[in-house]
Amino acid sequence: MFDIIIHDDKGSTLETLQCTKAECGIGRSGKNLVQLSGWRIAGIHAQLIEREDGIYVSDTSSGIGTRVNGETITTFGPLLAKDTITIGTFRISVSSGKRPSAQQTEPPASEPETTANEMMEKPEKEPSEPKNSLRRTFGVRQGAEDGLAAPGRDDRRFIWHKRIHDKLMNAMDLRRTDVQAMNDDELSETVRSLVNDIIGKMARSLPPEVDRAKLAKEVIDEAIGLGPLEDFLAEDSITEIMVNSYDSIYYETHGKLHKSNITFSSDNAVLAVIERIVSPLGRRIDESSPMVDGRLKDGSRINAIIPPLAIKGPCLTIRKFSRKKLSIDDFVQFGSISNKMVDFLEKAVHYRKNIIISGGTGSGKTTFLNVLSDFIPHDERIITVEDSAELKLGQPHVVSLEARPANMEGKGAIIIRDLVKNCLRMRPDRIIVGECRGGETLDMLQAMNTGHDGSLTTVHANSPRDLVSRLEVMVMMAGMDLPEKAIREQIASAVHVVVQQSRFSDGTRKITHITEITGMETGVVQMQNIFIYKQNGLDKDGNVIGEYKATGRVPEFYEVLRQQGITVDMSIFE
Repeated sequence: MFDIIIHDDKGSTLETLQCTKAECGIGRSGKNLVQLSGWRIAGIHAQLIEREDGIYVSDTSSGIGTRVNGETITTFGPLLAKDTITIGTFRISVSSGKRPSAQQTEPPASEPETTANEMMEKPEKEPSEPKNSLRRTFGVRQGAEDGLAAPGRDDRRFIWHKRIHDKLMNAMDLRRTDVQAMNDDELSETVRSLVNDIIGKMARSLPPEVDRAKLAKEVIDEAIGLGPLEDFLAEDSITEIMVNSYDSIYYETHGKLHKSNITFSSDNAVLAVIERIVSPLGRRIDESSPMVDGRLKDGSRINAIIPPLAIKGPCLTIRKFSRKKLSIDDFVQFGSISNKMVDFLEKAVHYRKNIIISGGTGSGKTTFLNVLSDFIPHDERIITVEDSAELKLGQPHVVSLEARPANMEGKGAIIIRDLVKNCLRMRPDRIIVGECRGGETLDMLQAMNTGHDGSLTTVHANSPRDLVSRLEVMVMMAGMDLPEKAIREQIASAVHVVVQQSRFSDGTRKITHITEITGMETGVVQMQNIFIYKQNGLDKDGNVIGEYKATGRVPEFYEVLRQQGITVDMSIFE
């Protein structure tokens, strides 16, 4: 018999356990006496073995490594009280006690199979009061910020959550529950009933300060919902959720990143959530296809990547869409655009000018594309083409097309370019491509040049001038051996207006340029800024200060509109 003392990387004692057998395991698996969480910890990482001359430690991590006093070991011993075993971010020491008798060291007889009802009725021993740092053992790091207003899991409720969740999974297995044959409502009702039964049977063991309703919600969310992400998705102010690993979740609110005190219970829980999201979309994620794009029911965009590509475990990024569809008035109110710029863009969309929204990642291109589409007349047929359907247009005559990844055999992929070609045969008045990022750019420019005026798309670029260069590169990706001059002529004649959007240091997103492409001269695409945003500095709180200005240049198509007898407000360019 000997004691095992677990410390964190700062030396604080997390827990002291007593090994009553000759061998005790250390690792992530539930089979171990010492259960540790971390991506650099194996299922059974090491074994502590008591022999006649003392206690030895043996490495079983299959190459990850176990260290004693800073040195990597295979087997080390006998251990002294001052020796420190390092596994992941944990420090472990041992203290020998009275050696157990032979009878004590024999493994207990295997227990008979337990029925679901017996398992739920089995009385629970209340866990001892956790120390402040015990959360590390369950994969929750110390020092996490309490950024989210939604309540995080306290240590005690988190322990009981994990126990009840395990019992729920066992109960569903024992009852041979066929979840595939259930619809969402039936599955929800079944799980809710089981969780309530389990909590009811454990009522005498549950500490009075643990909220039963919250505990039940957390278990149900992890079993059939999106686990701890449900709280983030319910919070309207949160615009992006980033799961770096099961115990490291960040979120963005008001353009700023914050670390959350809410975590998943394990890598498997994150993987289960990812599979729950992508399966209804007909997409898959596994070792042969470890990356996937998808969307939630509300249209929010998701990207997931799992090991072996993601070193620290499954990684999930969710870009939330506002429940309330933003309008152009909201953009004016946010200070993202001026009223004069709105007036100009409304005329440009209404009178069928081809517009490209340009900007960096997270600058709000898709959101602004959605808003800009509101200016399209309701009597036109619109066809949208996207990798993952996100656009929500208010017009009645809209056809939405979505790309499809390859199946398990690597066949059947339908890419954006195929859809752009196909939609030309569908009699569109307008074509809206969610984002041009490859060879489909050539087909989009061709469509803009062959009678499909008023088309809209987005492109990643840092400035209107950079956009032209990027369009050239993407046209070359189509595999057509076109000369530079021909490509630039296509761009100059197809694109009328570029809207440049940027994200600033204070988290705000603003339209920084509205630029007209006026043609080509001496092999260079000519353009002129119509409106610009001029930053004048930062205030004492770090917020960006600036103003929107007209450059004084009048777009060429406004002169054409005037000649056609259409009333336009020229004062916006003064």
